Amino acid sequence: MLIGFVALYLLLSIALGVFAATKVSTSKDYVTAGRSLPMVVVVAMVFATWFGAETVLGIPGTFVDENLGGLISDPFGAAFCLIFFGLFFARPLYKRNLLTIGDFYRDRFGRNVEIAIGLAIAISYLGWVSAQITALGLVLNVLTGNLISMNAGIAIGAAIILIYTLFGGMWSVAITTFVQMIVIVLGLLWISSMVSDMTGGVAPVIEHAQAAGKFEFWPDWDLAAIVTFIAGFLTMGLGSIPQQDVFQRANAAKNEKIAVWGTVLGGVAYFAFAAIPLYLAYSAFIIAPEMSAQLMETDAQLVLPNLILNHLPVYAQIIFFGALLSVIMSTASGTLLAPAVTLSENVIRPLMAHRFKDEQFLWLMRGTVALFAILVTVYALWSQVQQTTIHQMVESAYKVTLVMAMVPLVAGIYWKRANNQGATWSIIFGLVVWLPLEFIIPEFPLPPHFMGFIAAIVGMIAGSLIGHKK
Repeated sequence: MLIGFVALYLLLSIALGVFAATKVSTSKDYVTAGRSLPMVVVVAMVFATWFGAETVLGIPGTFVDENLGGLISDPFGAAFCLIFFGLFFARPLYKRNLLTIGDFYRDRFGRNVEIAIGLAIAISYLGWVSAQITALGLVLNVLTGNLISMNAGIAIGAAIILIYTLFGGMWSVAITTFVQMIVIVLGLLWISSMVSDMTGGVAPVIEHAQAAGKFEFWPDWDLAAIVTFIAGFLTMGLGSIPQQDVFQRANAAKNEKIAVWGTVLGGVAYFAFAAIPLYLAYSAFIIAPEMSAQLMETDAQLVLPNLILNHLPVYAQIIFFGALLSVIMSTASGTLLAPAVTLSENVIRPLMAHRFKDEQFLWLMRGTVALFAILVTVYALWSQVQQTTIHQMVESAYKVTLVMAMVPLVAGIYWKRANNQGATWSIIFGLVVWLPLEFIIPEFPLPPHFMGFIAAIVGMIAGSLIGHKK
């Protein structure tokens, strides 16, 4: 019964996505949904930007394995990113009426910077999208009792996401996300109520977690530990700001006010609801301590789904896995679309002499969506061999944009003297410092990407002051 309902839910999601394709007639429809979305849909989409596999499986797994401090990148850094973007970036970017965030770098710093950062943005999505389809593989594996292997589940999950993103684009993301967010919010609240009845309320769970030291947050009073803590926050909090998925949700709003406050409210909602999976996962240590202890030795990410499968009735399992599929699919569809659009608009089109008609460009973007889906599937399968967790995939995804894209974005908006040479030096300085340290001494006391970020700031200032405005 459970598998049947899950299959039905997947089919309905695909049907919604295919229906959305009827609204797409131009490239702008595909990328920005015609810039026509109301506040409630923008809030839902922004909320779904991060509320995915990482939030329901990855974050709880890290929390029960470590403590609250292990979540500095997500949800703390992720929520900061959305709120900060809404307050300081949504308005100036929305006013420019851009197709992608990569267009900003072209208009402000020229083609070479656009192509370099467009590639960086696309590369950063490999880990993020792979985390989502890995989670789909995990869910299908758990639901079928290993009948569907993790690798087969990953391939099936990628195919499902591709089908309804390929033709509908941002309209598919908007329509399916709005429906999925209703399932997520109501489903998780209902499950939390049921689990509370089993634990004797919320207080016993909090007391148990506190006694186990799970609410320890701040790092040890040691310079290297403090810098690592800050770098973890900045990687997600700042590195994910110059991203197409965050930008495209704000940019799809029907006016500037909705672009700003829809993003801010979506970030606040994300931070608030991220606490629910933490509560549910840790409840397992009261309801089923032996099972939880065994899973901690193999994969902490499995604590929550196994609690639901083994200790809640079938209808609750249907609700939970429906909500879980919703969060994964809503995040995966948007994050699959974002890099494909960026590659098409800011890398492929500038490098080709052929001038695309709008219809041709629309099909170029769709072809790139399919190509990127294949790439993230291969990356996800490779990550299984490397035994990379969902949380680690997401944490590593935004190092490249923190080093290469964040400084030119901030300087381009808020510093009039920023110029092409400054942006070029920023990218070069950041990469020259970051990459050797990342590959040669990744355990360096100061995180390599943090040092690359500082070098990027130096490059921007030095290059802009020495160079001339373009």
